[in-house]
Parts: sequence; structure tokens; C-alpha cells
Amino acid sequence: MKRSRSLVLALVAALAASVGAAWVALPAYAAGATASFVKTSDWGTGWEGKYTITNGGTTTVNGWTLTFDLPTGSTLGSFWDARLTTSGQRVTAVNLSWNGTLAPGATASFGFLVAGSGSPTNCQLNGAPCGGGPTPTTAPPTTTPPPTTPPPTGLPTHLLTGYWHNFVNPAVELRLRDVPAEYDLVAVAFGEATATPGAVAFAVDPGLSTALGGYTDADFTADVRTLHERGKKVILSVGGETGRVAVNDAASATAFADSTYALIQRYGFDGVDIDLENGLNPTYMAQALRALRARVGAGLIIAMAPQTIDMQNPATSYFRLALDIRDILTVVNTQFYNSGAMLGCDNNAAYSQGTVNFIVALACIQLEAGLRPDQVGLGLPAGPGAAGGGVVAPSVVNAALDCLAKGTNCGSFRPPRTYPSLRGAMTWSVNWDVSNGNSFARTVKPHLATLP
Repeated sequence: MKRSRSLVLALVAALAASVGAAWVALPAYAAGATASFVKTSDWGTGWEGKYTITNGGTTTVNGWTLTFDLPTGSTLGSFWDARLTTSGQRVTAVNLSWNGTLAPGATASFGFLVAGSGSPTNCQLNGAPCGGGPTPTTAPPTTTPPPTTPPPTGLPTHLLTGYWHNFVNPAVELRLRDVPAEYDLVAVAFGEATATPGAVAFAVDPGLSTALGGYTDADFTADVRTLHERGKKVILSVGGETGRVAVNDAASATAFADSTYALIQRYGFDGVDIDLENGLNPTYMAQALRALRARVGAGLIIAMAPQTIDMQNPATSYFRLALDIRDILTVVNTQFYNSGAMLGCDNNAAYSQGTVNFIVALACIQLEAGLRPDQVGLGLPAGPGAAGGGVVAPSVVNAALDCLAKGTNCGSFRPPRTYPSLRGAMTWSVNWDVSNGNSFARTVKPHLATLP
């Protein structure tokens, strides 16, 4: 999230180049080159696999092509560090421009996600048997398999999330109790970094207090109770555009859990939202969130608001964190804006922001990569002023919800299946929505009731 909402990303061209670049000629087989497979995670309905190519010979391997068969009924999802194509159940993986040359003793790896069960078979490397044995090895899952139902958080099946400004900008200023009734989950923006690495602080912003004619911490705490009485939930969002909370080791993970727990106790927050736009260590943030949940209990709400670029590849930090804690994760509300064009889950087209195709094709990546549908929300700006790009009419948000949940109102892109339990929508922000006549909430919230 942004205080100014004027983010301009310049990463798309590099991303498209890295995905599209591939060494396409089939090289001669180099004796001594082998490939081995390991299943790095398995959650029952899908799994993550990794192939490692090793040059055990005495001459350099100049390019590699690896092929294998997926089990019947399985489908390939996202992939990374190689260019993958399919023909029926046969998958062909070709090196990228930067990992095709292997000196003697060197290795290269690539990973991929599969919906279904089983393991790959009939592996060939540069036209010869992979040499790693006919039976793939399976490593113990690295994460706890997700439950089939979400933890008890008291939230509706399909919910509307909105961010409330604890600062002053061109949008209207609001007391927390004045958040419109359409919002089910209110994320308070933001918890801030302290001098202690990993620790989080929060207090009512002095500028906001002045703008509201006096608004204290005690007033805010009373407003949290008021929203609870209305059946709403309130969480603390950590980060934002200028947020510098850093959880990069065990000590800072402990500091994050301890300080956030103290804020939950003090103000009555129902959980935490991770909105770190300046780097995130998935290992230690997962440690911090699990420690926090152990103290709060199963009712803790854990939300995330990654930028679009953060949810393109399951191997990157934000996506990896979401998958690693999906047994305790409530919802990921990806910011489908301020991003330019991006690749969708079909891996063969760049979709332009501000369209139904963009929202659906990018949400599809998460839905096919292992997150439960009830953990996926669609984050969009609440009208003019709220973002630098990707602003859509609320009716476009509704169309994307319909396409994903019911298979109706799609654009030219259609997802491979429907996701009836899709969690809902998020907007930046409540303040901008009120500034724009509350059109987002009044249009999207009633529509959520029409989903399965």
C-alpha cells in the first residue's frame, strides 16, 4: 500500500525477458550429465517439484533440454528457472539464457508446481535417460499441509476488506468508527518500525488527530470496540510504501511477535496484515507469524497485501511465505494495480492492468499454485486518486469475481476451473472510497453475496 499511491514499477520488461528467454536448439548429449528429481512439498491436491541437472563429465554442457511425463490427470502450473511447455502429459523444460552452460561439476536447477498427485516419470536429459534412477525421490514436505477449511476467524465466507488511513493525505480523514458498514475487515495502515529490528509500533498519528479535531489512542481503542460490536474485524497492517519493518533473523522474528502481540492486547486488534514493500525474508517472517499465532490462538487473522510482482513466482519471498504458512493464513489480497503488464497463469501472454483479464489471469497463478481459494482476495483501488495505475470501475471487480467463482462474465482469458470459495475483494482504501462516494463498497459488497 502507498500513502501517495504513485508507485511506478519498471520490472515488467525484465520479468518478461527472463521468462521468455530460452535456449531452443537441442544440443548433443554430453556424457556424464545427469538429472535428479525431488518433490520439495506435497499438500495432497498438488505438489512442488525440482529437477537438478549435474554435469558429472569432463567437458562443458552447452545447453540442456529435459523431458518428463506427468501422472495422468495432473496439470502443470507455474514454473521458474526454465522454459516449460507441455504436449499432453509430456513436459519439456529448456534452460534459460543464464543457466544453460554447465562446466564440469556445475549444476542448474528449475522448479514447477503441479495440480494432482503422483510424481514425474520417464525423465530424459538431452535425449538420454536422466541417470538418476527410474523412481523419483521424495523429500519430506517443507510445510504443513493446509487444512481443507479455514481457521475460525469469525469472518464471512466472502468478505470486503478496506484500509483505514492513520495519516493525512488528499483523501478524506475518518475516525475508525466512521468506516462504512459495508466493510467486513478493516486494516489499519500502518504499524511502523522502531529502533529494535523487527519490532512494530503503533499510535494515532498526530497529524490525523489534529485534522479530526482531536483523536486520541483512547478514542481509537474505543472505536475498535465499536466495530467489534458491529460484527467487524480490525487488523494492524505492517509496512506500506515507506515501511521499514525488517524480520531477517531469529531475534527480529521474536521482536516482531512480541511487539505485535502487545499491540493486539493494547488496542484490541484481531490480527495482522503483512504489507512490506521493501523486502521480506519468508523464513523468519513465517517464524514470527507462527510464534504470534501460538500466543493469540487459532482466531488470529493473518492477511497479506503483496504487490503484483511479488506473486508472479512461487519461489519469490512473498509467494513463498504465503505457501509456507498456508495452514494458518487467512487471506492474500494482492494489489492488482500500479504494476503495468504482467504474465498470467497461462505463461504465454502479458495482460494489461485495469482489465478483467489482468485480474483473473494473475489471481489464477495463486489459485493454481497451492493457495486455497478462500485464501485469495482481489485488491483494487477505490477510484481516482487511490493509485497511479490500474484503477477500474467496481463493475470490473465484480466481473472478475464472477469469472473466478462462477465462470461467468470472463474476458478473453478463462481460468482452467472455477473457485467458488474465492475469499472476496480488498480496496485501497476506505478513505479514498469515501472520497469517491463510497462507490466501491456499495457496488462490490452486495455482489459478494451472490457468489456461491
